[in-house]
Amino acid sequence: ILYEGPEPGTLIQFFKDDATAFNKKKHEVVDGKGVLNNRISEHIFNHLNRMGIPTHFIRRLNMREQLIKEVEIIPLEVVVRNVAAGSLAKRLGIEEGTVLPRSIIEFYYKADALDDPMVSEEHITAFGWASPQEIDDIMA
Repeated sequence: ILYEGPEPGTLIQFFKDDATAFNKKKHEVVDGKGVLNNRISEHIFNHLNRMGIPTHFIRRLNMREQLIKEVEIIPLEVVVRNVAAGSLAKRLGIEEGTVLPRSIIEFYYKADALDDPMVSEEHITAFGWASPQEIDDIMA
């Protein structure tokens, strides 16, 4: 959940205990999940920032909240697959657990009403969801 931050251009992100799957068709509450996700997120973003990779993270405020920069969202989910599982195995008839010969990167358009359809780089640039440079940065 995002709330207005204390200064212009900032937001407060609240981490809930909700666990969802399949565009919220499956939902559970897992006690402590939000606290854990907040700490993991803080760790990852601090590491990225130390490596010189800019992020939206400013600082953790408490056990459930972070102060973050307001950013423009790229409406994509990026899935990196090294092992055949889930929808990839089902879609292509590959046995679950098969190690892939190389990593496969898949893009999904984040639109709950459409069940997050898989899209290509051509779709992404044609509809202006991201530039070719942004796609290159995502895949790097």
